[in-house]
Amino acid sequence: MVQKKIISIHQPNYIPWLGYFYKIAQSDIFVFHDDAMFSESGMHQYHYIKTPQGPFRLKIPVEQKHGDKIMEVRTRDELGWKNKQLKIIEHNYKKAKFFELVFSDFSNLLLKEYPTLAMLNQAIIIQFCDKLGIDVEYVNSSDLNLTTTREEKIFDTCNRLGANIYYSGTGAKAYQNEENFINRGIELRYSSFTPFEYPQLWGEFQSNVTILDYLMNCGYDWGRVLEHQQHN
Repeated sequence: MVQKKIISIHQPNYIPWLGYFYKIAQSDIFVFHDDAMFSESGMHQYHYIKTPQGPFRLKIPVEQKHGDKIMEVRTRDELGWKNKQLKIIEHNYKKAKFFELVFSDFSNLLLKEYPTLAMLNQAIIIQFCDKLGIDVEYVNSSDLNLTTTREEKIFDTCNRLGANIYYSGTGAKAYQNEENFINRGIELRYSSFTPFEYPQLWGEFQSNVTILDYLMNCGYDWGRVLEHQQHN
């Protein structure tokens, strides 16, 4: 019997939502697509927290030029954005059950120096996965030195890493052709993550917020996430 090896790929985004971490957890190997083109609309430099006034965007000021890859973008730390964001997070989550633990962990991570935006985002994602008990192998796409793009790059990545299952985000259904994957001997699976309600501050539940919101309110409880996914 051929051993199944699952791979997923995603750009290193800033403190992503819960579904991003579920995608990682379903994989044997998670590839940070750090050599993807930087996009201001791609959530590489921002995400939302929940406040009494609704979603609030935390955005990192960056130095970049058109055509830069995420791994080439520098965060403008000289502007003091890190301490400003930490104050905003503290103000809105200090009443959360697990605030002290998670805020301390996140602060220690954020206040370190990182050469690039990609490295900052990856450090946050990897540490939160460790805290949640998500154990996978991480690979940087740039280290694979692939020259192909789009589906061909996915195929080449799977082949290079010995993966026979590609775990994809649902947004790719619009342009991915399952037959192409079958012809390459790769099984195509789509993420099945379903947002669920958990204890939250400030009224009506909101799902499209950073994982910080879940961690502040529920702690590093990955079991709760898995339980809700199994019931959907």
